[in-house]
Amino acid sequence: MNQSAKSYSPLQVALIGGAIATTATISLFGTAWTRGVRAALALQDSPKVIVDQVWQLVNHEYVDGKFNQQDWQATRQSLLSKDYSSREEAYTAIREALQKLGDPYTRFMDPKQFEALTSQTSGEVSGIGIRMEVNEKTQRLTVVEAIENSPALKAGIKAGDEILAIDGKPTLKMKVDDASKLIRGKAGTPIKLKLGRAGQTAFDLKLTRANIEVPTVRYTLRQEGNRRVGYIRLREFSAHAADQMQRAIRDLNTKKVDSYVLDLRGNPGGLLQASIEIARMWYNDGGIVKTVDRVGGTEETKANRTALTNRPLAVLVDGNSASASEILTGALKDNKRAVVVGGQTFGKALVQSVHELADGSGLAVTIAHYYTPAGTDINHKGIAPDIKLDLTEAQERQLASNPDLIGTKSDPQYARAIAILSNNNFAQPPANQPTRPMSRADSLKF
Repeated sequence: MNQSAKSYSPLQVALIGGAIATTATISLFGTAWTRGVRAALALQDSPKVIVDQVWQLVNHEYVDGKFNQQDWQATRQSLLSKDYSSREEAYTAIREALQKLGDPYTRFMDPKQFEALTSQTSGEVSGIGIRMEVNEKTQRLTVVEAIENSPALKAGIKAGDEILAIDGKPTLKMKVDDASKLIRGKAGTPIKLKLGRAGQTAFDLKLTRANIEVPTVRYTLRQEGNRRVGYIRLREFSAHAADQMQRAIRDLNTKKVDSYVLDLRGNPGGLLQASIEIARMWYNDGGIVKTVDRVGGTEETKANRTALTNRPLAVLVDGNSASASEILTGALKDNKRAVVVGGQTFGKALVQSVHELADGSGLAVTIAHYYTPAGTDINHKGIAPDIKLDLTEAQERQLASNPDLIGTKSDPQYARAIAILSNNNFAQPPANQPTRPMSRADSLKF
């Protein structure tokens, strides 16, 4: 999906993840309504406009029509009877009102928090395209990777380069977050870095910021005994995740893989529609997810004969695999398309709608409950893997300190998946289900 979350006006997305998990939905409040609110805000510049906008959205959309036994009309009267000396005071009142609903996923975001959310779910950043860390040994800000097709990679920045200064500001003892704030900026604007590289004297490098697609899918071909295994790790379901997954599967198909391992461990969620599109890449027929709204209205989403492969598949999950990860895992498990290996998943089966408010702040509202294709409610329970294998604390520490070991034989959950794929074929769909390449038109049907 090439369209970023920010391109919707008004922005409205449906959340299914613990931290992010979003997808575009149809707004109950049209563009004209939002424009009207913005016009009112411009005329009044009153925090009460935002307060009432939040109340209206919850009143129209919240999944619990009884509002957790709260008198929601009385809540509105209370909110609007107050005089707010600042927007921050109004924000506090909004959060206090929402807290009474007893739903941590229905939440208010100030403009900075909302911008961070939409940036993350869009799958894009505006900057130079590097991942960096503070090196434990040198305590210097160090490049871990220059992202594909980024200004950094095109300028020759390499893993291991030390960032000594950003626009003349020394980075010694600077935190990664602080450095990121300096590096990010509007596409087309210039930035100058002073870099240190082994065997060379420090040098300056001028770059121009750009909008960069953040890689959320990592994949590789692994030779495991006499099997060729396509290992794919999906970090989150961003707006570009489906396109990236499609490219990964297609590339691995050309390499004649015998089976796949899809790693969803630590994946907190992402775009609901991305999880649906990715599920459709793995099987041709069967359900994916069912959602139920506050009046009992149901919507079922199914596969649409656009699978890219029918090779055996194992899925790796853990307690941090949430929401969109659970939709995908539940779909693959219930359709007997994959063997699921690892720990019990997080257990979040609620769908949120996210709205951009008139002053740039945002609101997430729980609008529906979802169920796996078999009708299972996983809320507060999670998905039980077919093969339960929890990592010990020592194993978790080893993988955390040596990320290159993830998805190798030194990774116990991956190793178990490989053993299962080598010994049976139940993770492969029936041979009478042909696959066809997915077209770009398919991938953009959101």
